[in-house]
Amino acid sequence: MTAGFGARTDAQPDLLPDSVSSHFILRLTPHSWLPFLQLARIDRPIGWWLLLLPCWWSSALASVARHEGLYVTHLALFFIGAIAMRGAGSTYNDLVDREIDAGVERTRGRPLPSGRVSVRAAKVFMLAQCGVGALVLFSLNRVAILTGLASLLIVAAYPFMKRITSWPQAVLGLAFAYGGLMGWVAIEASLGLPAVLIYLAAIFWTMGYDTIYALQDARDDALIGVRSTARLFGDHVRLAILLLYVAALSSAATALHLAGAGPAGWLGLAGFAAHLAWQVARIAPGDTGRSLMLFRSNRNAGLILFAGLALNSIL
Repeated sequence: MTAGFGARTDAQPDLLPDSVSSHFILRLTPHSWLPFLQLARIDRPIGWWLLLLPCWWSSALASVARHEGLYVTHLALFFIGAIAMRGAGSTYNDLVDREIDAGVERTRGRPLPSGRVSVRAAKVFMLAQCGVGALVLFSLNRVAILTGLASLLIVAAYPFMKRITSWPQAVLGLAFAYGGLMGWVAIEASLGLPAVLIYLAAIFWTMGYDTIYALQDARDDALIGVRSTARLFGDHVRLAILLLYVAALSSAATALHLAGAGPAGWLGLAGFAAHLAWQVARIAPGDTGRSLMLFRSNRNAGLILFAGLALNSIL
């Protein structure tokens, strides 16, 4: 997951430091579209993966509980919705944070603070992405629609949290893990305790990996007064992330137990646990490259758990 990222180059002067420069979308689209791809984070696909995976966990867990195969149509809809809503949320976040981004080395080259996209154009682009997300949401059942709409309050609040609390990662967890409810509700048309627990697991997981991500900006954040759990935990950041991951695993294990998971599901959870343990062992707060690598590796961690649950439902 680390291949292809790095600082801007003369050949690609508008690439951001954490872009995946080898991404095929960047090679196939006109250069004039690059600022909008960056607003939607298409050059950083890890974001929509991390938004998508709790949806897939929850949907597969519901299939396990019902002793049925995967709801493939739902998985496909969540895939489309995650890309659209990750893009819309990121565009909104950049609109709110454009002045803060201008003061942080890693983010000052983003389309809005660098002036490559106007505020008006960014707002229109955000609404277009919301439209795609709405089409996906309104193809689900009524309970899922109402559940999904409720998440907009959390999404709207998140960009402001870094200004008022040292726990913005917790609010991000509430937003990014929301698929832990959606996958289940889309199938069952009601909430169940396993769904609540897998949502809780995804919240703790998100808080852990986003603390790792925030280690990249800890120095600049301190200078401009932006708060984060990376700054809050300080020298105890490794222990704090370990505890967050343990909480995630405990919640997921209880969810699997209540859903009646079989050996394949538990094997997926064991693989997920091993990956999280590897991340904790590799944390190096002063190494921004490693922090980005570990953050991105959570796509694989989440896919391991999903693979176990998917195989459980198929078998």
